[in-house]
Amino acid sequence: MEDITIYLPPQVEYIIEKLSEHGFEAYAVGGCVRDTILHREPGDWDITTSAYPAQVKQIFRRTIDTGIAHGTVTVMLDRCGYEVTTYRIDGEYEDGRHPKSVEFTLNLEEDLKRRDFTINAMAYHPERGLVDLFDGVSDLKDGKIRCVGEAKERFTEDALRMMRAVRFAAQLGFEIEEQTQDAIRALAPSLCKVSKERIQAELTKLLLSPNPQMAEKFFSFGLGKQVLPELARGYDRTDGGKMLSRLCETEADSILRYTVFLSVLEASLGTRRARTEALLRGLKFDNHTIEYVSRLSEHQYDTLSMDKPTLRRQIVEMGEDIFPYLLRLQKAEEAERLYREIKKAGDCLSIKELAVNGRDLTEAGIKPGKELGDKLRQLLYLVLEKPEYNTREKLLSELVNII
Repeated sequence: MEDITIYLPPQVEYIIEKLSEHGFEAYAVGGCVRDTILHREPGDWDITTSAYPAQVKQIFRRTIDTGIAHGTVTVMLDRCGYEVTTYRIDGEYEDGRHPKSVEFTLNLEEDLKRRDFTINAMAYHPERGLVDLFDGVSDLKDGKIRCVGEAKERFTEDALRMMRAVRFAAQLGFEIEEQTQDAIRALAPSLCKVSKERIQAELTKLLLSPNPQMAEKFFSFGLGKQVLPELARGYDRTDGGKMLSRLCETEADSILRYTVFLSVLEASLGTRRARTEALLRGLKFDNHTIEYVSRLSEHQYDTLSMDKPTLRRQIVEMGEDIFPYLLRLQKAEEAERLYREIKKAGDCLSIKELAVNGRDLTEAGIKPGKELGDKLRQLLYLVLEKPEYNTREKLLSELVNII
């Protein structure tokens, strides 16, 4: 028991007090306790209790059956949800993810010892103080990620915990304890049992962390080889260290950091855009991320022109929607200055911004179809070179000069 005082939000204290009034134990537990001790703002507050789900539902007026089969009920207070979960013992894990059965218990220790890491296995009560049965506070002070109990058992229960170990190390700037590292290397093949959606979520948190260079562990522990073999081969065959350095220098934006992270994909296996798109689709990303990262990957090494007409053409050819991302990725201050001047001047950067449209060209004698489309594109490139030409009269007069 560590003499540490944690100031709980009023809503959390209220839930704990109400459960206590009805004769049940209740504690804030897990990541919220860890983050508070580290003086970090918790993303959410979880509560563990000896009360069964049906009993929790009787005590509180507004609840949601979030995961009632596993003992979790969400209590709604002031339009915010607080997960309240019954102390439980997980049965045997058969698929590297789900316990075959869940048994509720009245013993807090039984609940805490099923958790992944010591720093996530602490509970706090406003009167009883901190419950730290596995020396999580010491591991916080030492900057160490260590499993509760036997590391191989924890990772066999849920293979995603191996990714979580790397992710927590990156988010907190911690080291992974040696036995935990050994267990990850030994059990890395079991990560294949985990859904791509869950892997994507952990990988994204890792890459957006303050220490994205910890992605090196994703490869050196053998995790990348199991779930993203094509990326792992590219990392081994190229200068993976250069990619890690670029990650650290890139702002914490998912599109930018994934563009850098996937830069080690070998273009020889297909176009860089196609390979990037296929990998992101395999990780079940949304269409917006897939499109932006795959398109940005094509142009991430392009040299941006310091000549306005040429820069305008580059903007059009790359796509104005991704061009600001490229400026941020390259930290191209001079090109960004020119881009702002182009935008401020209102220079035409697309066919729809031309002073003429398809109907104007049809009335001028251009046949609808491919010819008309070609003429519009040529007029666009004309005004990219000479923005002042973007008037209806001037563009129509220029039609005779366009082959």
